[in-house]
Amino acid sequence: MSGILWVIIVGFVAGIIARLLSPGPNNPSGFILTTVLGIVGAFLATFIGQAIGHYGPDQGAGFITATIGALVVLFIWNRLVASGTISDVGRR
Repeated sequence: MSGILWVIIVGFVAGIIARLLSPGPNNPSGFILTTVLGIVGAFLATFIGQAIGHYGPDQGAGFITATIGALVVLFIWNRLVASGTISDVGRR
């Protein structure tokens, strides 16, 4: 149970840092979306880190790599909104 709580805390902090480093109108906002952004970034960073051999099979991404992963996810989100693939809920 504490592992899930730790992932949520790391994800939330990584999501906040990523949103601060990449401000803009297309950012997902709110506690839940910021947390999801960070968690998805952490999973992305863990997957890529394990694929290139940086992490072992039982290791996960830390704060810095989770933040980098969240920045990548945020960049992809912004590109999808800019291309019109997904709608921007803040701009109706």
